[in-house]
Amino acid sequence: MSGPEATSADPPLVVLGAGYAGLTVAQQFSRRTRGRVRIVLVDRHPVHVLRTELYEIGRIARAGSDVSAWVVPLLAVLERRGIEFLQGTVESVDLRARRVRLDHGEVEYGMLALCLGNVAAYFGVPGAAEHTHQVYRLSGAQRLAAALRETERASAGLPGERRPRVVIVGGGSTGTELAAEVATTDWRRVAGSAARPPDVLLVTGALPFLAGFPPRLVAHARRILGRSGVMTIHGFNVTRVEPGRVFLEDGTVLSCDLAVWCAGLEAPEAIRSLPVPHGKGGRIAVDPTLEVPGFPGVVAVGDVTEFKDPVSGMLVPGTAQAALAEARVAAGNLVARRQGVPLVPFTYRERGVVVALGLGQAAGSVSRVTIWGSPAALLKHAVEREYSRAVERGETPSLI
Repeated sequence: MSGPEATSADPPLVVLGAGYAGLTVAQQFSRRTRGRVRIVLVDRHPVHVLRTELYEIGRIARAGSDVSAWVVPLLAVLERRGIEFLQGTVESVDLRARRVRLDHGEVEYGMLALCLGNVAAYFGVPGAAEHTHQVYRLSGAQRLAAALRETERASAGLPGERRPRVVIVGGGSTGTELAAEVATTDWRRVAGSAARPPDVLLVTGALPFLAGFPPRLVAHARRILGRSGVMTIHGFNVTRVEPGRVFLEDGTVLSCDLAVWCAGLEAPEAIRSLPVPHGKGGRIAVDPTLEVPGFPGVVAVGDVTEFKDPVSGMLVPGTAQAALAEARVAAGNLVARRQGVPLVPFTYRERGVVVALGLGQAAGSVSRVTIWGSPAALLKHAVEREYSRAVERGETPSLI
């Protein structure tokens, strides 16, 4: 490898976040530098969470405390690449001092990758944060699963024929996948033979259902979702949430046993507070090479990034597939920055997308071909399983 040779005294490449983006940046940088540069990967948890699979709330409810199907332990994966792991919560980043403050100390960096993911955005809706569940984190998915299990166990005592009602706010892929999963789970298997199947209401808000997805995929998704018994409410945003009640802007009040918030995401506070250009939701408006403007050797990747594709003029979606693609380019550009050679711009080409729609059902678009039903579900399952196995092998796989 050309360029300066690293020593143990040199500040390392520090990667903040061990999600899809962060883990890939660390692995790709290690591979391209052949382990000659120190890499420190920082995350709150010692596992890589398969966040694209957290909609599987029925399986999580059955699994209880065993979450091994949704996580990959990091230490064994990182040891294969010679990457150090530092467990801690990022509290702030000082870009000028080249220092990261954690909940238990500080770490200095020579180069930096910001890959901290995202958090739920409540858009100032009163009560939304306090009175809804979310599945953006594993801990949130576990709490929702436990709440659903207990609600279903108690459903036998409901008067008459009333069934538990679950209101899900957000008509994007997360809300859609979760609604279908809740509606099609065999809750009698989870919570006992007396459990009653829940009524599921999906509040899509003012945005179109599955906005940004191919029209034929949306049409199939709408049809499959309807067959699963999910009722959709279009066109009205949520204005307030109280215990057991969700208020819509047209005056409708939806009573419910549980409410789930899937209406949007934003960058975490450590990212929103940085003195750099920001886009929607506090995401960093990066340069074409994915570097943070004004800070050479600092990249932002994945959900913390707002990137407008120079060819299409469209914002790159905040998906795991896009995060993996960005991470490969960002890792290459960090190597190029270190070697003093030109960086390359990032361009995004989506390989395909598949939305899970309950037990054995999905809808997708791959290479401009629409697939639906069990073939789409089998494809999604196969891709997710291969990703998990590849990560365990220390590889850097792709997703659709």
